[in-house]
Amino acid sequence: MSAAEGPLVVGVDSSTQSTKVLVVDAATGQVVASGQAPHTVSSGVGRESDPRQWWDALCTALRQCGDAAHEAAAVSVAGQQHGLVTLDDHGEPVRPALLWNDVRSAPQARRLVEELGGPKTWAERTGSVPGASFTVTKWAWLAEHEPEAARSTAAVRLPHDYLTGLLTGLGTTDRGDASGTGWWASATEAYDEEILARVGLDPALLPRVVRPGEVAGTVRDSHELPFSKGTLVAPGTGDNAAAALGLGLRPGTPVLSLGTSGTVYAVARQRPADPSGTVAGFADARGDWLPLACTLNCTLAVDRVAALLGLDREAVEPGTGVTLLPYLDGERTPNLPGASGLLHGLRHDTTAGQLLQAAYDGAVHSLLRALDLVLDQDADRTAPLLLIGGGARGTAWQQTVRRLSGRPVQVPRAGELVALGAAAQAAGVLTGEDPAAVARRWRTADGPVLEAVERDEETLNRISGVLSDAAPLLERGTGSH
Repeated sequence: MSAAEGPLVVGVDSSTQSTKVLVVDAATGQVVASGQAPHTVSSGVGRESDPRQWWDALCTALRQCGDAAHEAAAVSVAGQQHGLVTLDDHGEPVRPALLWNDVRSAPQARRLVEELGGPKTWAERTGSVPGASFTVTKWAWLAEHEPEAARSTAAVRLPHDYLTGLLTGLGTTDRGDASGTGWWASATEAYDEEILARVGLDPALLPRVVRPGEVAGTVRDSHELPFSKGTLVAPGTGDNAAAALGLGLRPGTPVLSLGTSGTVYAVARQRPADPSGTVAGFADARGDWLPLACTLNCTLAVDRVAALLGLDREAVEPGTGVTLLPYLDGERTPNLPGASGLLHGLRHDTTAGQLLQAAYDGAVHSLLRALDLVLDQDADRTAPLLLIGGGARGTAWQQTVRRLSGRPVQVPRAGELVALGAAAQAAGVLTGEDPAAVARRWRTADGPVLEAVERDEETLNRISGVLSDAAPLLERGTGSH
């Protein structure tokens, strides 16, 4: 391990498919050690994981960091959003966690929106109109389909809450992750007891919401972990809020995150409330807001299309007539939870490479449609899009975003921005600094800027037309889940 200038901090990214850990020099942002371990996710209609796997993966990844983790003065956990973790009296999982991309609760989402005054009421109250991704709909599904599991639940947590709780022995969350549940009122920044009563969830089962910059606790004695006893534990947050910290985002700067899911977001000073439900009015981890639109199908869906075609993911070819809506897991933006993938315009001369490019186009189209809704009215529409996530370094992703957005694209050199954001949050509780300012000091967003090209209006209009014409067919699939 190289000599560090300042104290060391640990940032954790517990994502859908793996846990990544970075040990970072708080003074310089230099990564001095890292580790990673995988999780498994169930296939089929549901998307579930055993939370104990997340803990095992965290322990494995930390051990890979060696002495550096033991020397760390603070740690923060960022995690996949929305997941429903149900624990018994002993803190053990009652059942596997229902993950963000489990869309079985779509009927419960529709019912809840109707029962509590419609989309506008929900948006004004919680900042978002809950879809099947939101935790409140998953609890409603559980209470309806597995009432015994619901009755056995003594604590309800989000994925990052679960891991933070195992570190500290306390039940805590933060405003960023709480804002994705559907039972946290963004207008009052408190749990909404009427919504909780509606779904039969006792507020006593929920974690305390820790304030930005507050210490959530300290690492308790554990022979599994390399931390020193008394290491500070930051509040943690959801993965998108952590990535915003990791980029040191200032208000109005747009981000496209290309991962298993695709997201578009920007920091905002004003509390968002989009009654259409396209934009989720999340809180950020600092005290501002993080209006965000999310698609369920991004890199994983495009990679699946490439695999079906027997192509490398970069083997795209330009094409003009074929449209592919890659809604392989249902879709959240647009809100089509029961939809499947749709191919239109296939001809004898269509090539496999053109089909693959059409999958990229369909995935990016969904994100760009939401971008204008995410940005404040005074945002600079010509500023570079910050492209992050697993797909950001892929040439085909970069070129598709450039062509369909007509904007310059900046690709930050820093990898693992979720874990870096968690590390910046851990540094903040040590020094009292704003974690976004810590990340800016670390220069995490620095990277090449790809110049703008003329926007491909023809492709955008064609995809929008197919989506509009196929809406009845796509919506008809909703009942199958």
